[in-house]
Amino acid sequence: MSVHVIILAAGEGTRMRSGKPKVLQQVAGKPMVSWVLEAATGAAPERTMVVVGHEAEAIVAVLPQGVETVLQPQQLGTAHATALAVAALEPADDDTIVVLPGDAPLVTDDMVGQLVACHAGNAVTLVTTHLDDPGGYGRIVRGETGVEAIVEHGDAGPTELAITEVATSIYAFSAQHLKGALERIGSDNSQGEQYLTDAVGLAVGDGESVDAIEVDLPVVGVNSFDQLAEAADVMRARINSEWMRQGVMMLDPARTYVDASAVLSAGARIYPGVHIEGTSTIGAGAQVGPDTHVHDSSIGEDAVVRYSVLDGADVQSRANVGPYASLRPGAVLGPDSKAGSFVELKNTTLAAGAKVPHLSYIGDATVGEDANIGAGSITCNWDGYDKHHTKIGAGARIGSDTMLVAPVEIGEGGWTGAGSVISKDVAPGALGIERSPQKEIPGYADRRSKRAESDE
Repeated sequence: MSVHVIILAAGEGTRMRSGKPKVLQQVAGKPMVSWVLEAATGAAPERTMVVVGHEAEAIVAVLPQGVETVLQPQQLGTAHATALAVAALEPADDDTIVVLPGDAPLVTDDMVGQLVACHAGNAVTLVTTHLDDPGGYGRIVRGETGVEAIVEHGDAGPTELAITEVATSIYAFSAQHLKGALERIGSDNSQGEQYLTDAVGLAVGDGESVDAIEVDLPVVGVNSFDQLAEAADVMRARINSEWMRQGVMMLDPARTYVDASAVLSAGARIYPGVHIEGTSTIGAGAQVGPDTHVHDSSIGEDAVVRYSVLDGADVQSRANVGPYASLRPGAVLGPDSKAGSFVELKNTTLAAGAKVPHLSYIGDATVGEDANIGAGSITCNWDGYDKHHTKIGAGARIGSDTMLVAPVEIGEGGWTGAGSVISKDVAPGALGIERSPQKEIPGYADRRSKRAESDE
C-alpha cells in the first residue's frame, strides 16, 4: 500500500483580480503552493501530483524536482481536477490518496501526518475546522454517526448556513472508493461544477466509514487579498515564535516580518518595523532596526543596522549602518566599518575599519582599511556610457565634498582637499587638491542692494 498526494492548483483565483496565479501569491516569502508541498511531506508520499491549469507554466516553474503535474485545461471543478490526477497516478485500490488545496498555506506537515495516521480503514477521512465567519466554505453536516455530508455554501439552506464547522478541502481517500466516487459525481449544483465534496456523501450513502479530524486552522483557503493578509499574519506569528524560542529577541513580534527562507542567530536583537526577506542572514549579537528592510543580505555578528535599506549587501561583524543608509547589490562592509547617515553604496567594498560617515554616494569602488570619506563625497563612476572604478587606499582621507571622477586611484595614506574634483590619481601620502583661487569683491553687498532698489 502506498500514499500519493494530489495538490489542486489549477484555479484562476478571479476574486483576487491579479495577473498572478492565486497559488503563486506569497506568504512569508514563499508561494502558497510551496507551503502546501512542504506540508505534503507529512504524508511521506510515494508520488506527488500537482494539478495545474491557469498559467500552468508559471506554476510548474516553482515546483521542485520530482513533483509531477497534470493539466486541467478547463476548470470544471475539484472532482474533475482530482479525476485527472488519479488517472495519471493509476493507484492500486489499497493505496491512500491525500488531496490538498494549493491555496492553503497554513496546513502543516503535522496535520497531514495526523490525517494519514487516522485514515486506516476508512473510505474517507477529512479535516475540518471551526470558523467564526464560515461564509463561502462548505459546511460539515453531522448526524448521530458522524459526518453525513458536506454542503457547499452556494447550495446551503438556512440550517446549513448556521453551521460553523467547515470543510478545509483536505482529504485522505481510499483509492478504491475515490475512483468509484469520481465516476458518479455530477455537476447539478449552483456552480455547475463537479465537487469533490460530494465524494463524502457518496461514501455515507454506500455505508462506508467516514471520519473527520478537527484542527485549528484560522484561515482555510485563500481566495482574496484580505484572506492572504490573514494567512500571512498567522504565518508570521509562527515564524517569529520559533525564532524567539531559539534565542532571537524581538521587541514587537507583531511588527517584525521575517521570510521563511531567512536565517537568524541566537542573540540577535530585532526592533519593530524590520523586514527580513529572501536569503538574508542575521548574526549573533546583531542589532537590526527599527524600520529596516533587509533583502538577500547578510548582517554579521554584533553589527548594527538602523533605519536603512539593504539589498544584496554583506555587512560583516561589528559594522555600523545608518541611520537612513541604502546598501545596494554588491555593497560589502568589512569588520568595524561604517556606512553612516544618508550614505548610499553600490558595488563597493569597505575594508576593515573604513568609514563613510554621512551624506555620500560611493559606487563601483574599493576603499582600503581605515580610510575615511568626508561628508558629501561622491564617486563619479558613470561617464554616460560605461561604469568606471575608484580605488581608495588604506588610511586615505577624502575631504568633504570631494568628487572622485573615475577611473581614479587615491594611494595609501593619500589625502584630498575639501571641495576638490579629483580626476587624476593621487600618489600615496600626497594631497590632491583642485580649487579655483578664492576672490573677494569689496563693497559688493551695498552695490547689490542699491541695484535691487533701482529695479523696483
